Amino acid sequence: MLNPRQVITALKHNIGKVIVGKDEVIELLLIAMLCKGHVLIEDVPGTGKTTLASALAKSLDCSFNRIQFTPDVVPSDVTGFTMVNLKTGEMEFHPGAIMCQIALADEINRTSPKTQSALLEVMEEYQVTVDGVTHPLPKPFMVLATQNPSEFVGTYPLPEAQLDRFFLRVSMGYPTLEEEMAVLERFSGTVKPQAGLNAVCAARDVVAMQDLVGTVYCSKEVRHYVANIAAMTRTHPSLQLGVSTRGAIALIRGAQACALLNERDYVLPEDVQRMVLPVLTHRLTPNPEAKMKGISAERILIAVVENVPVPLRLS
Repeated sequence: MLNPRQVITALKHNIGKVIVGKDEVIELLLIAMLCKGHVLIEDVPGTGKTTLASALAKSLDCSFNRIQFTPDVVPSDVTGFTMVNLKTGEMEFHPGAIMCQIALADEINRTSPKTQSALLEVMEEYQVTVDGVTHPLPKPFMVLATQNPSEFVGTYPLPEAQLDRFFLRVSMGYPTLEEEMAVLERFSGTVKPQAGLNAVCAARDVVAMQDLVGTVYCSKEVRHYVANIAAMTRTHPSLQLGVSTRGAIALIRGAQACALLNERDYVLPEDVQRMVLPVLTHRLTPNPEAKMKGISAERILIAVVENVPVPLRLS
């Protein structure tokens, strides 16, 4: 029988051959994969965002495409287009770069909002509609998007509807001195470390693990706990936009995946608490007054969670 913990450990070890000292980020990425979710990797340039995404793709026996988002990329480059076959006279669909299992949307906030919106249907319904014809995406399917901080030159902020479709957001951060020394050692040779990565997990194994997540029991008390967190964000005086229902569902799914990796068949409040920041923070919008005071969405969310009663007994 497939053991998700063993598979995830093997994937973490494989990705760790390239990415140094980011075990928590790697595990969150893999949890999102189990939950059929998409990940937004946000940080300053040069911290390993693209390397992390490509290392995951190489560790899975899945098709992989990279889309380099620039201002001149148009929606049909992403989704595909139809055109007449001059030999047969029939319309033919030419797949876009998104028609793969692992899609890297590199620097997603450097392209126009029109092109960004081409991903909305893809990320929510796992399909592409071109000229009225729907084309399903292969399974498993996952979008890994990287973006630079919004204050950087040449960036277009992602709209709230697009941010809400990302299962979670992670930040790489700068390495410690020891970690950077290890990175420099690995990348000082003639061959890049990611060139030597081999797949340690088949696509069918990923799909099987995704099906297992839904079998983890989530009690009424835990569901009430999540609903209370979501409700409190919607009435918080420092927030302009609270957590959507999609966000609350994502938090439940993330907690189920956490429990599965801990070899439990039921969810604990601790699973919810572990996932609450990466899953919900990017879905919150502080109001202008909070922004002016420098109060971040993360700080507000921490305060919200601290004020929601934790269920002591589970049914």
